Amino acid sequence: MLENYIIKLNNVKKEYRVKAYKQGILNNIKILFEKKYKIVRAVDGISINIKYGEIRGLLGPNGAGKSTTIKLLTGILHPSDGEIDVMGYKPWTDRMEYVKNIGVILGQKSQLIWDIAPLETYKLHKSMYNISESKFNQNLEYFCKILDIDEVIRKPVRFLSLGERMKCEFVCSLLHDPKIVFLDEPTIGLDVIAKESIRRFIKEINKSKRTTFILTTHDLSDVEELCDNITVISNGHVVVDDSIDNLKNLFSEKKVIDFKFSEEVNIKKFSDLDVVCIDPYSVSIRVDNKEEYLNKIISKVVNEFNVIDINISKVSIDDIIKRCYMEK
Repeated sequence: MLENYIIKLNNVKKEYRVKAYKQGILNNIKILFEKKYKIVRAVDGISINIKYGEIRGLLGPNGAGKSTTIKLLTGILHPSDGEIDVMGYKPWTDRMEYVKNIGVILGQKSQLIWDIAPLETYKLHKSMYNISESKFNQNLEYFCKILDIDEVIRKPVRFLSLGERMKCEFVCSLLHDPKIVFLDEPTIGLDVIAKESIRRFIKEINKSKRTTFILTTHDLSDVEELCDNITVISNGHVVVDDSIDNLKNLFSEKKVIDFKFSEEVNIKKFSDLDVVCIDPYSVSIRVDNKEEYLNKIISKVVNEFNVIDINISKVSIDDIIKRCYMEK
């Protein structure tokens, strides 16, 4: 039932009016005097429903429409057509009340002030969001304990590592107990230990406070670790809207064979096969998970090339998502 959904998008479109450029110096000079425009549709009929307490991955290649969708959901943009309902709000018209219920964490843009300690920024947010003293202290203690940053929040931001700053960003965005948090590349540039700490924190907050998280990232290990469901956008359209488990089951009938060669090979000779990736010294081929097909491909490649290593594996989440990107 739709009552169980915190975010509802129905046939949402977003169009931009941009100048129509043509190649050539003369054509570009003409544009100065004869301005012509064209309509670009960044989002083209997107329909998505996201449940309360879900961690949803919003994925797609660069230019697919992800950023526009996030801007629509946060109220920065309004749709050209279609309906958006987030917690009963229209994000772009009910903005003052709406933003009190959301948090935004950008991996490449900080909310923290460089020359002062994160704790001072937290106090500023306490005032901005009218957070009670008891709620502020309770959340601050809880978050700092999970992230192990009791001392970190008292140091000027300029002295913190990237991982420490990112942990402090999470605290800043969650102090007011938002119902929805939008995450844009939250682990970009972090080392393995810092990534794991951030992931544990997201899981804990999702579980304890039933916070809904919307994750946009190119790090598919984040997606596999955190998300139950994913939405893949390509060319402004939703091409996949399903659970990760269902996608894995869909591709479970496939295997990937990795070959390594002792010398450079002609990659054109693999044009009739389902190639995942290839370079002059290696190739990965996707095949049906049946012994006869596996043996056939292995025999074909071994007989034609000097193979020094063979590895057979399941189709990875990276490969699954890449295939989804190519869907039209």
